[in-house]
Amino acid sequence: MSALWGAVLLASLACLAIKLAGHVLPEHWLAQPRVARVAALVTVALLSALVAVQTATAGDRLVVDARLPALGVAAVALALRAPFVLVVVLAAATAAGLRLLGMP
Repeated sequence: MSALWGAVLLASLACLAIKLAGHVLPEHWLAQPRVARVAALVTVALLSALVAVQTATAGDRLVVDARLPALGVAAVALALRAPFVLVVVLAAATAAGLRLLGMP
């Protein structure tokens, strides 16, 4: 358990250091196109990883339940440029419908 708290503390300190570095670095370094592109891609990658973990895992194991098809429906709705509220409603309705039919 203490190893877990050590990792949390270390990650927190790393986040703080990165935030402070953003304030200390000269602004022209951060304005370069490569830095802006990498920052945008890192954001997308982290959000995608969070969605994948929350969709396909339960505890420490992989699961396929109603969340996975709901994510697929949301992806299709986004690809068709549906409004975000509609995307959320479609995904929720898909998960609810599948759970009503007995899918875990």
